[in-house]
Amino acid sequence: MSESKVIELLRKSYGDELETVMNYQTNAIILDGVRAEEIKESLQQDIQEELNHSQQLGNRLKQLGARPPSSANFTARQDSLQPPEDSTDVLSVIRGVLEAETDAIETYRSLIDAAEAANDPVTEDLAVTLLADEEAHRTEFRGFEKEYQND
Repeated sequence: MSESKVIELLRKSYGDELETVMNYQTNAIILDGVRAEEIKESLQQDIQEELNHSQQLGNRLKQLGARPPSSANFTARQDSLQPPEDSTDVLSVIRGVLEAETDAIETYRSLIDAAEAANDPVTEDLAVTLLADEEAHRTEFRGFEKEYQND
């Protein structure tokens, strides 16, 4: 794999992180109900972390002589994380988060492989760090999903 594959995956990850910020924020705002409070709080905490991820990815792109994509280059992909029509449908938001986190995990694993093949240990290290964060998010939301399925 080449440096161009690394840059392509960095750009994808950058856009995905920003899309996640938007969807987490919207879901944290629109969810209703006593049971939604813990999910809303978790989403609000994750927003800053996902925003930090995008900043790190954008900075790495710049270090590699590339530019992070702007909104004109953005394609939304997180269909399952779109806010539900029913603002009390917390389970659909949890499942959307799980799908988004799983996608991020897969992308970061691909980025690790691409960076290793391109002999780019700095990008590889960044991707490993971000992968760990996404795995922690997924674990948290798997727990939420279990709680909601048992009700």
